[in-house]
Amino acid sequence: MAVPFALIVAITVVNLATPSHLHLGPLLVAAPALAAVILGHRLTTLTGVLAMVGQVAIGVILRDLSTMDRIAQMASVVLVSVFAVLLADLRERQIRELTQVRQASEIAQSLVLRPLPPRIGPLRVAAVYLAAETEMRIGGDLYAAARTTSGTRLIVGDVRGCGLTAVGDAALLLGAFRAAAHRHVSLAELTAYLDAGVAWNLAESGEHEQAQECFITAVLIDIPDHTPTVQMVHCGHPPPLLLRRKQIITLRARQPGPPLGLQLGVPCHQVDTFDFKAGDVLLLYTDGVIEARNSQGDFYPLAERAAAWAGKRPQVLLERLRTDLLAYAGGYLGDDAAMIAIERPSPVSDHQTTPAA
Repeated sequence: MAVPFALIVAITVVNLATPSHLHLGPLLVAAPALAAVILGHRLTTLTGVLAMVGQVAIGVILRDLSTMDRIAQMASVVLVSVFAVLLADLRERQIRELTQVRQASEIAQSLVLRPLPPRIGPLRVAAVYLAAETEMRIGGDLYAAARTTSGTRLIVGDVRGCGLTAVGDAALLLGAFRAAAHRHVSLAELTAYLDAGVAWNLAESGEHEQAQECFITAVLIDIPDHTPTVQMVHCGHPPPLLLRRKQIITLRARQPGPPLGLQLGVPCHQVDTFDFKAGDVLLLYTDGVIEARNSQGDFYPLAERAAAWAGKRPQVLLERLRTDLLAYAGGYLGDDAAMIAIERPSPVSDHQTTPAA
């Protein structure tokens, strides 16, 4: 309100202080026009009234209130003020609708992507999600965790596409994972079950030709509680990174499998086992992270940037990576991005943090 009001006062004072042949009264229409951009419809209406008061004051002092020129200026203020109030009201309604859409998308995301707790069994866990549809705050990247009798299972995936069109497929896979992950089956059997379920539901959702173009890349991991290893099945997904002190190890599969839902029969899902010792941090991510580009078109160097913060707790690590990723990409991501950091605490550090927690 201060800016339009100051503009009205300035124009009125300057108009009265200048020679009578210099007419600045027409500039008063700028005040309600400016108010429509930054203020609500009520304050815009008040600004229009004040602009009219300024026109009348100028006309009374200069004794030209009844002239055609002054009447035309006052009519222009009224006309512009009416349009300004309508514009401000329309802008307010759009803001309310956008707020409702954001709230609905946040609720949908919380139902699809349940927040991961900071501790899952003996593991420290942190997750961050960045949707390409910034106004929707939801997309096709997915992650979930489930406890078994002997360890923790996680899935990180990426549905082909982004936005609301990918939410249904993500919800489908996550529901199937949560229902089957706790069963006493091997990781390869779990992957085969998810692959068959995704393929069947994608085929049911549309034409056969279109279904073959839909798929979900994913990596499934199984972390035993008492064994310093991690088992993985890669399904066309970027390989995770293992942060061990200042060393960055890329956990590449010996025989990567195809993405889920491609309907390629019953492929043999290869299970790879890697060391996951106390103090190690496992970083899983989607391709939206490594495919982010800077102004020169260079891809985001995730391994190099993660090495700079090796040794940090999962929450701190992801906060640094999130800030750095957005700064690198200029605040805009062309694809959904998700990162999950998992730490197997050493007995000493875990014992030291327990009383504080």
